[in-house]
Amino acid sequence: MEVICEKCKAALKIPDDKVPEDKTVTVKCPKCQDKISIQRPAPKAPSAETAFDDLFDFSDEEAVDYDATEKPFDFIEEEGKTAMVCESDALIREKLRPTLDILEYHITEVPNSREALKKMRYHNYDLVLLNEFFDTRDPDANAVLIYLERMAMETRRNMYVALMTSRYRTMDHMTALQKSVNMILNLRNIDDFNKILQRGMADSALFYKVFKESLSH
Repeated sequence: MEVICEKCKAALKIPDDKVPEDKTVTVKCPKCQDKISIQRPAPKAPSAETAFDDLFDFSDEEAVDYDATEKPFDFIEEEGKTAMVCESDALIREKLRPTLDILEYHITEVPNSREALKKMRYHNYDLVLLNEFFDTRDPDANAVLIYLERMAMETRRNMYVALMTSRYRTMDHMTALQKSVNMILNLRNIDDFNKILQRGMADSALFYKVFKESLSH
């Protein structure tokens, strides 16, 4: 590290390993003999982007090996619909499942972000239900949400993403736009999930119908 003497402005270079972490060391400036207090800076925490890249950095063996359990929909009928649930709370998953069964979705429930990313390597889901705190303490560092934000638009457009949260109101369209999702579902409204999801998906289908028609002209 480089240290500047406040009195004479001399620049000193001191190896980091000479200064213990979480301790302040006092040395004399070799030029003016004034005392200089030095504190080793704390290591920087990895950013959300770095954490995401590390999470998605599968080993060569993982990337090459075929595991049928990671490709659960290889043999479903072509028109079959698929949904991935990223929710750690078993009680909430129980409330979501009946609606998905009624709507005839083939369901994948994942235990963590890494498993979710592995599943999405092999399959483009029609519906993703994601708790913003899934496998993270920081909703702005949610690895699944970052992955969806990076997804190519032609693929993302065919996927419906509902973000489950306790912070925002249900069907908050401005927040949904900011978070790059299709719908916000406040967990206080989880008992009305069936009606809310079907309304949101109907609105989305209508929007994209008009959008696609406008592109064809």
